[in-house]
Amino acid sequence: MITTTLSHSTGFTIAVDASEDPLVPFLWSIKEALEASDESTSNLGNLLRDCIRNFKNNDRYRNDVRFLKIWLLYMGVTDDFVSVFKEMLDSNVCAKNSSLYVWSASLFELKGRLRYALSIYQLGIGRNAKPIEWLRKALTLFLNRMSEIQNAASNQKVDDLEFMKLENSGINPWDTSTMDNLLKTIHPLIIKFDGYRSRTKPYSGKVVLSALKNSSRNKVIEIGGMKYLIKGCAGQGGFAQVYKANVNSDPDNVVALKIQKPAFPWEFYIYRQLDLRILGRERSSYGFAHGIHLYSDCSILICDYLANGTLQDAVNSYVVLGKSMEEVLCIYYTIEMLHMVETLHGVGLIHGDFKPDNLLIRYARADLTEDGFLNRSGPWCDQGLCLVDWGRGIDLQLFPDHTLFTGDCRTSGFRCIEMLADKPWKFQVDAYGLCAIVHVMLHGSYMEVVKKEQSDGGYLYLPRLPFKRYWNIELWKSFFTKMLNQYPHDDDRSLLHDLKKSFQDYMGSNPQLIKKLKELLSKQRASMCSA
Repeated sequence: MITTTLSHSTGFTIAVDASEDPLVPFLWSIKEALEASDESTSNLGNLLRDCIRNFKNNDRYRNDVRFLKIWLLYMGVTDDFVSVFKEMLDSNVCAKNSSLYVWSASLFELKGRLRYALSIYQLGIGRNAKPIEWLRKALTLFLNRMSEIQNAASNQKVDDLEFMKLENSGINPWDTSTMDNLLKTIHPLIIKFDGYRSRTKPYSGKVVLSALKNSSRNKVIEIGGMKYLIKGCAGQGGFAQVYKANVNSDPDNVVALKIQKPAFPWEFYIYRQLDLRILGRERSSYGFAHGIHLYSDCSILICDYLANGTLQDAVNSYVVLGKSMEEVLCIYYTIEMLHMVETLHGVGLIHGDFKPDNLLIRYARADLTEDGFLNRSGPWCDQGLCLVDWGRGIDLQLFPDHTLFTGDCRTSGFRCIEMLADKPWKFQVDAYGLCAIVHVMLHGSYMEVVKKEQSDGGYLYLPRLPFKRYWNIELWKSFFTKMLNQYPHDDDRSLLHDLKKSFQDYMGSNPQLIKKLKELLSKQRASMCSA
């Protein structure tokens, strides 16, 4: 075995075996070119280019770090290093190795191409390259360096550094310019995701999409060679409509089509981040997107369709009878939501539009048992909620650590205290949404928060409506007090976990509570699914 240093400037050291390895002669020639006193950049570039041309289609070297370093050397000596990098990506050289992304991003940073460097880090994280911890740490250090540069540069523009908005507070994640810049940043990543389809022309199907608003039922639209039989409208807002559809008219293959104008690929990006960051049985709690079709005038997102209604529908089924949801059922859904938000925030994602309309109900495929509730095992792992509509989702990995946000969600009844006071917020947007949902379940009405003075001169934010005397008042008081007043700016998982455990301990203290919960869920399923 012979050890050779390829570059004094990078310090890349690789071990080569001179026997039966066609790459070895090139390695020796590259070494000699680097060490020559009359080193010619053009000669070295030609040598590196020839090596790449000879081996880029050879599967033997696809995941060979030595070959990766040759690509990196070539990127370092050529003026068109962006094209070389794209060619390397197309060749899938060490695509699952963090070295590709960390070293490439470092080179782009040295070249002053900061936007590309950030995109490369995100691409590697999106591909879950190993070791992922090294990649995430490198991204954090990069963002810290960019913040220092921005502070030093003050108002001076440094290679589109302004667009990156690396200041640690005052970022509106939903502002049009912020969103446009984030979409530009993630573009190299999102185009690699499974299910991404983009066209430069407007949608040209036989059925005009705008006509679906007035009459959609049983119309057939063609998307990407597939036919979708529209069975009705499942929801609509100012910029998007959601339709239930049968794929190729198969009644057993049902999807939701979200048609949005103008085109909006951000939600698809968040769904793919959920795929990458939330694994196992937890993933079914956050919706799934099969793919997206982008046109110049609109986008069509294809998602799973759940036919069991929303948590808002469940609340309404009580309201129309002049009642409120039973406390044990409220506790169950509170546990579910605390667990969902704990998991979500733990992987660096914020939903941003947490409300009962966006929580679909999931039912177990088998009969619920009284055991398995506390550890979510057996049929209980299929029972619960599914969080959808990720158009306001926030990926914290696209921002520096400790970033705080500004901006107003403009959703009546779900604007957190910080939004109302025009103060920075972070996880509070989901925390307040969760509190507002719990209040709707308990009282059947939207939450109004009041500022109550305390004996020590301080104050607490609490719901205006009092707790009913036959509820577990201490449990609910602790929940609202901590969620509305003690919500931390950073890592909130311990708070969510402790609150979840307090509700679980209460449910586990009396077997009759779980028995009653089973009966209520069965009754809810029978009434809502037959409606």
